[in-house]
Amino acid sequence: MSLTAQDLQRLARLARLSVPDADVPKLLEPINGLFHLVEQMQSVPTEGVVPLAHPFDVTQPMALRLRADQASEPNQREANQQSAPWVEEGLLVVPKVIE
Repeated sequence: MSLTAQDLQRLARLARLSVPDADVPKLLEPINGLFHLVEQMQSVPTEGVVPLAHPFDVTQPMALRLRADQASEPNQREANQQSAPWVEEGLLVVPKVIE
């Protein structure tokens, strides 16, 4: 798969981006290169390969020893919020940005 100049202009319009006509050829090369890379990766045979949940599955033959989930620091919420401009019920309040 590769994009044409018309495809790129259409995508730019949908994304509400302004792409000058002079920049289209410069943008098409790296984008089409990315598509080519994806096609190469999809052509790799992966039958029988088990997906990894975590890289430690391969690098460490034994299960990881995890520490207990306990708080190691005292609760200092009030001290940490002293410099905050607006706190309500222990939470930082920020101005509404999106209507």
